[in-house]
Amino acid sequence: MPELVVQLTRVGFLVLLWLFVFAALRVVRSDLYAASGLRVNLPSLRRGGSKQKKSTPLRNRNKLPRQLVVTHGALAGTRIALDGRPILLGRADDSTLVLDDDYASTRHARLSLRGDEWYVEDLGSTNGTYLERAKVTAPLRVPLGSPIRIGKTVIELRP
Repeated sequence: MPELVVQLTRVGFLVLLWLFVFAALRVVRSDLYAASGLRVNLPSLRRGGSKQKKSTPLRNRNKLPRQLVVTHGALAGTRIALDGRPILLGRADDSTLVLDDDYASTRHARLSLRGDEWYVEDLGSTNGTYLERAKVTAPLRVPLGSPIRIGKTVIELRP
């Protein structure tokens, strides 16, 4: 085999090797810095939430969720006030509730308000999101006090 062919094969192999290394670094970087582009339509969710709250009778207002409480896991006792904006759950630094849980994905789940009801949605996590004991495969309504489990972390909506 001519020497030129051997040298070109070596160079081609090194180029492929470096392309693989750069691709692996890009995946790691996107996971660490949460580079996935999550699109949340905030204006329409706020409008729907504020209109419904104005028309809700006073006797039912006490039954509406006002806070998100972590009941089990490393963040047990943590409370987040619900103001109508979506709540992002995961390991990403820009999440509303940053989970330090080995079984949580970078962008694991989202809680969003639709009318007077809160819905949980799994965002393609590896280990899944569970409402009570059912795996979340589509957006599901979250009743007050129903446990939402993400890895070792359990959260609930409370009045």
